[in-house]
Order: sequence, then C-alpha cells, then structure tokens
Amino acid sequence: MDSELLARTTVHTGRYLTVEVDVVKLPSGHTVDMDIVRHPGSVVLLPVPEPGKIILVRQYRYTIDRWIWELPAGTLKPGEAPDAAAARECEEEIGLAPGRVTRLGGYYPTPGFCDEIMTYYRCEALQPPPADSTAKADDDEDIEPRVFSLDEARALVQSGEIVDLKTLAGLTLV
Repeated sequence: MDSELLARTTVHTGRYLTVEVDVVKLPSGHTVDMDIVRHPGSVVLLPVPEPGKIILVRQYRYTIDRWIWELPAGTLKPGEAPDAAAARECEEEIGLAPGRVTRLGGYYPTPGFCDEIMTYYRCEALQPPPADSTAKADDDEDIEPRVFSLDEARALVQSGEIVDLKTLAGLTLV
C-alpha cells in the first residue's frame, strides 16, 4: 500500500516556492503531518569551454551569508522545458550561449521535504549570444563567471570554497 493523502493545507506561497502541510496515512498505518516544499524544478549547468575546463560562478548567497563558487543554475519558469531553461540560464549566468546542450540526468537534492528535481546539463560550443538576445541576470544576482581546470574546481571542494551539494555532485558528472 502506498501512502494516502488525507488533507492538504498551503501555508505559504512565494515567488517560486509553495510550502504545504499534508496529513498522510503512511504504508505502516501511522498518520503524520508532512511539511513539503513544492518547487518547479531547476537546471544545473556544466559549461565546458574546452576539454578539461569548467566555468563556475561566484555569487553571494544571502541564506548562508557568504560568497561561494558554484555551477551556474536556475529555476524553471512556468511551462518552460528544462532544455530551454538550460540554454537560457547559460546566457544569463555566464554570458555565453551554448551550441550544444546535453542532458546528463535529474536528481532530487532534498527529497525528505522538497520535491525539487535538479536536471544537469553539459553545455558546449559556447559562443557570444546573438545580438537580439534578451537574456539577462536576475535582479537578485551578482555573478562573476570564471574558467577553472577540473583539477582547480575539485581543489575548491577540498579548500571549502565549494560548499553546495549541487556543485559537488555536478563535478562528478564531467
């Protein structure tokens, strides 16, 4: 027997997140309240300007009150296909348009309380965006892209400069 939803209450709706409390009867027969963050999904980019290199972005993360190096990433817009989001986010975050976008897989970063799926994409054949491109960084982003060798990027994990799991996981996919 799967779980059974008995009741659902939306307790918060934000820019792109919704928080719900579900009353659920579990397969064990126990009834519990489950706090769930609903997320539209996101894309994580592995921009490869040349073999053995990766572009990371340095940005300030208010939640942890620090600047960190990470893989470029972004939230899906309503109705947006992940492949299109990957190309859009590549332009917005590193200022380069990918000639090739290859899906590498989708993973749930925090399935204990959030339904977000992060879909990873390798972005290659990077070039300046077309003159009519409308891609621009979001208002809450202050991003500095930089090319690293894969060894340099992995050293950032060891030194504590890379602290987010999406980037740590993504570096295993290159």
